[in-house]
Amino acid sequence: MTSPPNARRVVIVAVATVATLVVAVILGLVIGPTSISAQRILGDALSHLGLGHSTLASTQSSVVWQLRAPRMVLGLLAGAMLAVAGGTYQGVFRNPLADPYLLGVAAGAGLGATLAIVDVANAATVPTWTPLLAFAGAMVAVTLTWAIGGRSMRSTTATLVLAGVAVSALFTSAQTFLQQQSSAQSIANVYIWLLGSLANASWHSVLVVMPYVVVCIIVCVLAGRALDVMSVGDDEARSLGLSVRSVRLLVVAASSLGTAAIVSVVGLIGFVGIIVPHIVRLLVGTSYRRILPLSVLFGAGFLVLCDTVARTVMAPSELPLGVVTAIIGAPVFVLILSVRRMSNS
Repeated sequence: MTSPPNARRVVIVAVATVATLVVAVILGLVIGPTSISAQRILGDALSHLGLGHSTLASTQSSVVWQLRAPRMVLGLLAGAMLAVAGGTYQGVFRNPLADPYLLGVAAGAGLGATLAIVDVANAATVPTWTPLLAFAGAMVAVTLTWAIGGRSMRSTTATLVLAGVAVSALFTSAQTFLQQQSSAQSIANVYIWLLGSLANASWHSVLVVMPYVVVCIIVCVLAGRALDVMSVGDDEARSLGLSVRSVRLLVVAASSLGTAAIVSVVGLIGFVGIIVPHIVRLLVGTSYRRILPLSVLFGAGFLVLCDTVARTVMAPSELPLGVVTAIIGAPVFVLILSVRRMSNS
């Protein structure tokens, strides 16, 4: 077993994480088909505040603040929410393989999006009401999962996870049935949505999801101390005076609500909720009071960097963001497992 990290190491990791986040934000604004330096972007931002004069043309300013900035901010919100949701799920279920989609969020959102897309048959684009139905589907799936596996006072994490598996299978089957009855164009649009993307980001979508995400992140981070207590087991946590069922309900509700809000606008983006908490755990130890806030920062920077790769590596074409996170996340996850195995041997 490895010894807990000292305070100095935690501070170093926190500073490095913040620095990575700043770099990700800068790259998200600077890199693109139209190359614009960070200094000129900063000057343009200051000019909007009445400080100095901008050297950007109006079209360049529009590219930065109407295209790149909302995409970058939505990426920050998505990465932060998925990472902290994965960390809280891993804590509340005491399962290192838990991710934000464990209780049916992905299957429910996928079914809702499929209902919206097949409703317009051969349309070339995804309909505007897709996020609303995806959000509704995700929340219905999580609510059904809790109703089946979490209502009883004697319910355990195992019953809740099994209920999530059953609900996910049901919703996925319904989605598959709908796809079989739809056109090739509709199926293509469904798969494009399922792979995840920030291409359609706007300030409207940012403002729609921000209240959900900010509140849910705060709830998850504040639950860190309770998750540390729950890590010793439900019975031991109850003996210490913790209301295990109430904490589990609160954490599951916050994680699921925030994840549903993000998924409804960006689609399904995998691996962020698994690998980010694991990386942070390797660096700062097993306390969720450290893991969760650092996962917020690390996840935000990680997803923005992945999106920068997704929109530039094959420019002018764009890779689905979920493909990039999978390409990066799968080998990183294997590496993490190898490191954990060696450290425990």
